Amino acid sequence: QVQLVESGGGLVQAGGSLRLSCAPSGLTLSNYAISWFRQARGKGREFVAAIQWSGGRTYYEDSVEGRFIISSDNTKNMVYLQLNSLEPEDTAVYYCAARPYRGSFYRSPEMYDLWGRGTQVTVSS
Repeated sequence: QVQLVESGGGLVQAGGSLRLSCAPSGLTLSNYAISWFRQARGKGREFVAAIQWSGGRTYYEDSVEGRFIISSDNTKNMVYLQLNSLEPEDTAVYYCAARPYRGSFYRSPEMYDLWGRGTQVTVSS
């Protein structure tokens, strides 16, 4: 059974940091890229960052590059999203998603079939 389980969300003040975790299971991870998306209340789901599991290539949304860092720990089968210099506009439910990697990353949520349930990040001003 394929599962993606997110954790690590919470309430933080503007300028603070959080580390989100995604625990994928039931996948041959070497064939996959893991992506993070977020969805603010009343808005659509937007791409944040992605990482190729086996090669470590990464890709970021412009608005978070330099503040957020995506990484993986192959020994623990975990993917992390380090959120730094958080702003109130970063408040959203953050989801991880998986897709087979064939040389490209995809920003559209419609391209992903495998999703976690999300973890809430709230940034107060």
